[in-house]
Amino acid sequence: MEVYLDNSATTRVYPETAELMMKIMTEDFGNPSSMHKCGVTAEHYLKDAVDRAAKSIHALPEEILFTSGGTESNNQALIGSALAKRRLGNHIISTNIEHPSIGAALDFLEKEGYEITRLPVNEEGVITPEQVEEAIRPETILVSVMMVNNEIGSILPVEAIAKAVHKKNPKIYVHTDAIQAYGKLPVNVSKLGVDLLSVSAHKLHGPKGVGFLYIKKGTLLRPIIYGGGQQKGMRSGTENVPAIAGFGLAIEQAMKDLEERNARIAGLRDMLIRGLTELPDVVDHSMGAPHIASISFVGVRAEVMLHSLEAEGIYVSAGSACSSNKKRESGVLSAIGLPANERESTLRFSFSEENTEEEVQYVIDTVTRLLPMLRHYTRG
Repeated sequence: MEVYLDNSATTRVYPETAELMMKIMTEDFGNPSSMHKCGVTAEHYLKDAVDRAAKSIHALPEEILFTSGGTESNNQALIGSALAKRRLGNHIISTNIEHPSIGAALDFLEKEGYEITRLPVNEEGVITPEQVEEAIRPETILVSVMMVNNEIGSILPVEAIAKAVHKKNPKIYVHTDAIQAYGKLPVNVSKLGVDLLSVSAHKLHGPKGVGFLYIKKGTLLRPIIYGGGQQKGMRSGTENVPAIAGFGLAIEQAMKDLEERNARIAGLRDMLIRGLTELPDVVDHSMGAPHIASISFVGVRAEVMLHSLEAEGIYVSAGSACSSNKKRESGVLSAIGLPANERESTLRFSFSEENTEEEVQYVIDTVTRLLPMLRHYTRG
C-alpha cells in the first residue's frame, strides 16, 4: 500500500483540472493580450478564474492578482507594500514562525534599511493582538502574520490582530499568508479585515506554479515585476492561462462541501494521533488546523523514521518542504520551546480529502512495528 501524507507540501491535481489545462495548452492556446478570437477565448478563461477566486474569499474580482505561487504572492505583498510606503516609515512586524518565503523577504528588506520586529510565539505557536499592538511604532507600515502554521498547524488570531492594528493606526497594512488555511478553513477577507492575503494553488489540488494575492481596493503596492503591463500593470508577463484556469476549476471543486470535507480530514488526523500517541515516548505537538499532525518519536531521528516509512510506502515530511532539503533544525519547533530530543525526532503528517481510514490504520500499524526496532538500533 502507498499512503501519501505530505499534502501540506503539495497535493495531487484534480483530474478535471488536468484535463482542462491540457485542453487549453493544445486547443485554446491563445495569448489573452491578443485581439483576435484566440486571445478573447484565453481572456475568458482568466476572467472566469478571477471570479471564482474572488468569490471564494468574498472579495471583488479587481482585488485578485494572479502570481506564480505562494512565494511570489508573499514577496509581492511584503516588498511591494514596503516600497510603496517607504516615505511613511520603515518598520515591519511579523512573527518568528513564518514560512521561509516571508522570512527571506524580511531579511532582504532588513538589508535595504527596514527595521523588522519578529514577535515570539507561545508554546502553542500563537501570538496575541496585544503583542502586536505593543510593538507598533509611529514608523510601522506593515504587519504580516500567517493564518495557519505549515509545520504544527497552529491557527493565529489574524482577525483580532487586524482589528487591533487598524484601531491603533488604520494606515498600517495587515498581510496574512493564508496558504495553509485556504481550502482548509473559511477565508473571508471582509471578516478578517486584512489588506493583503496570499494563496497557492497546489495546496488544494490545483497546479504548481500559480497562486494569487488579494489586494484590498485602495491598497498601495509597487510591482516587483515589470514589462508589458499585464494585470493592470501590477504583474507584467503573459499570463499562465492553463495554470490560472486550472486553479479556478480547483477552487470551485475544493470549496464544495468545505466544512463536511474538512471535518472528515480532521477525523483522520485525530485517528492517527490517538493511535500513535498510545505508543511509548510518542509526543503530539499538533495544534488547531484540521489537516496537520506534528508528532515526535523520541529516540529516533526524524530522517531515520521518514526513510523507514518511505520504504513501507508511506510518505511524510520532516518539516516545511520549502526548506526540508537543508540540514538545519526547524525554527518553528524551537520557537514553541520543544526540547532537543523532541525537535530532532518530529515528523509532519498532512492530510487531504483523498486519504482514508484504511491508510491511517496502515500507518499506525507500520509505526507500531518499526518504532521498537529503530530505537533498538539507535541505542545500540
